[in-house]
Amino acid sequence: MGLFDQILGAVANPNQQGSLGQLGSIISTVDQLSNRTGVDPSTIQSVLSVVGSQVRSSLQQKQATQGNEEVQFIVNQFAGTSPNSQAVDSVFGGGIQQQVAEVVAQRTGLDTGMIQQLLPYVVPVVLNFLQSGANAQNPQSGGNPVLNSFLDADNDGDVDISDAIQLASRHMGR
Repeated sequence: MGLFDQILGAVANPNQQGSLGQLGSIISTVDQLSNRTGVDPSTIQSVLSVVGSQVRSSLQQKQATQGNEEVQFIVNQFAGTSPNSQAVDSVFGGGIQQQVAEVVAQRTGLDTGMIQQLLPYVVPVVLNFLQSGANAQNPQSGGNPVLNSFLDADNDGDVDISDAIQLASRHMGR
């Protein structure tokens, strides 16, 4: 569970942006999404997992073509717990949003329209998790172990945002 360990490390490290308050906000946002949409929490977790995987692929591609700095900039610019369609556009530019919505719908059973409505909520939450490892004084510096773990350069597939959220929730006693 390397990603979650990296997140906990960021929470414990005063030089990184992660905090228990940040984790609490992320967990609350996920709970609110479930309440707001009427979709059960486990399905929302599945949406997060599939969207997280799609975010990972997109950020890996951006890292390969535009560099680590651009990926860190996207994470810092669009991380949050409020809906942000610019975050979706930045991560899934071009016509990719529809494809992402179709993949998520196929894997979760929700319809594509619902997924498209959820993306502006879910993408900033995923980026918020990734931001926890950023340097507290200089967020743009490249040393973000959470982001690096998420991008998982060795492609062993050992990354899942929904697992990290579940573990964070348990860790915080929610």
